[in-house]
Amino acid sequence: MSDKREEILDDEELEIDEYRNKNEVLLKTHENINLDLCGEIEKLENGYVELKLVTTHEMIADSKYLIHSGFIFSAADFAAMAAVNERNVVLVASDCQFLSPVKFGDIVNFIAKVRHKEGRKRNIHVTGHVLDIKVFEGEFKTVVTERHVLKLKLSGEEDGEE
Repeated sequence: MSDKREEILDDEELEIDEYRNKNEVLLKTHENINLDLCGEIEKLENGYVELKLVTTHEMIADSKYLIHSGFIFSAADFAAMAAVNERNVVLVASDCQFLSPVKFGDIVNFIAKVRHKEGRKRNIHVTGHVLDIKVFEGEFKTVVTERHVLKLKLSGEEDGEE
């Protein structure tokens, strides 16, 4: 009887593409975002995202441990951008309600769904819950651009400037 040992290989040693689910959707946007401050994607599908924001000490706004709403908005915005999942997606407008306060230690679960797609425009509905309490709801309007927003020629710029 031969002695066979199974070796555990790390990701670099594996041919990952062989094992990857061919239907898996990969994130194409916001690749350098701070996941500690903006949340981590739990589920990514075409036009749909589930994102989890674990509130941290850095997010506290006052002595009662209230989390500043800007962090809630940032996570919701990231969820919306990920739901669109185009490399050059830009937020152009939002209508948001902060429905209940969030405190240090809370975990906010966001769901973002693309509800309307017309040409380069996308409308995304985002909700955020702490347990069963809805703490956030918003509509995000985005545009998908051909180039990065900082590389676009804006009106009023002289030719030759980029």
